[in-house]
Amino acid sequence: MKIISCVAAICLALSVNAAPTNTTTELPSFSLHSNHEFKFNATRGVLSARTKYSRFIEGSTSFSVGKVPLTDYLYDIMYYGNVTVGTPPQLMRLVFDTGSSDLWTVSTSCDSCGSKQNKFDPTLSNTYKTTEKSWEISYGDGSTASGLLGYDTVRLGDLAIKEQGIELAEFESPSFMYKPIDGLLGLGFSSLNTLKNIATPVDNLISQKIISKPIFSTYYGKEASGGGGEIIFGDYNPKHIDGPLTTIPVNNTQGFWGVNVKNVKVGKTSVVTAPFDAIIDTGTTLLLFTDEVAHSIAAAYNAIDRRDGTFIIDCDTTNLKPLHLTLGKRQFTIPVESLIFYNEPERCTAGFGYGGLPFAILGDTFIKNHYIIFNQEIPNVKIARSK
Repeated sequence: MKIISCVAAICLALSVNAAPTNTTTELPSFSLHSNHEFKFNATRGVLSARTKYSRFIEGSTSFSVGKVPLTDYLYDIMYYGNVTVGTPPQLMRLVFDTGSSDLWTVSTSCDSCGSKQNKFDPTLSNTYKTTEKSWEISYGDGSTASGLLGYDTVRLGDLAIKEQGIELAEFESPSFMYKPIDGLLGLGFSSLNTLKNIATPVDNLISQKIISKPIFSTYYGKEASGGGGEIIFGDYNPKHIDGPLTTIPVNNTQGFWGVNVKNVKVGKTSVVTAPFDAIIDTGTTLLLFTDEVAHSIAAAYNAIDRRDGTFIIDCDTTNLKPLHLTLGKRQFTIPVESLIFYNEPERCTAGFGYGGLPFAILGDTFIKNHYIIFNQEIPNVKIARSK
């Protein structure tokens, strides 16, 4: 979905210095929910991702953890969780996006915003601080959102971040008003911020000593298995890890969670042998490759190019073989059922595509099959098969 572009999680046209230790205490969490009336458009998702990455075409505090349950929207199109802003807290439904770094939400000053969206009212918060600094975000389909920057308390589960920069939307394009979300919370590095010198929520969790480990971890469920998911700030949940964790170095020079993919196999057959760069992006629905890599993979599946960044793939999973990506010293697998993104009458949309980018985007097609621990300080990620 990406909500796939800079804040492209709302375009929806669509590192642990030490090895982690098991956690036995109950963790606070955010829940994700799905909207069964929405119909995802894979083509628009690709276009949104292209726009998001268009420049590439280049004092002591008691430590705690914050667990936020996630809602799986429709057929794994996107995942969002409940976050509260202000004092007293106002509930907002946000997409957690590792492919961007802004935190924005619709506000009561937005006359164009959807009637079913939760709108933050700064006048009701006694901790809100206003500014005259404006912001604007553009999307892949030409949609935009804009407004003013403010500061307030943001709560992620049991964790309260004080004076967090929040972009309040006073305008959003009509295409946003029917989405089941109210904004986006970026988990990329601060250099990606639309507004410079604004600390991200994870930056503040670390600097305000709210969490003892500079990490957050993600588990995305699958609609076919009940959906849902969770994101944990400051720790991870071993209950969702199936097998050993593999540490992968991260290149964050561009503000992204950049990794290197060494090779790709379809079943036991190598289809891509030259390494390529990729970005782990929780705000993108599909697994997007460079054009050349995508077509090599598509050829192995006899997939048909729609000429819009997506492929038609065989709906019969018995005719398909798993897709394997090697990162670091381990091979990570996309099972055959995840290779079908959407089952349409007599044809299916593949869970992978291309976007004319010089790097791949490991979106939810990859993420929903793996548990990922993001370490912002090192930086690196630890990845294992999820359960």
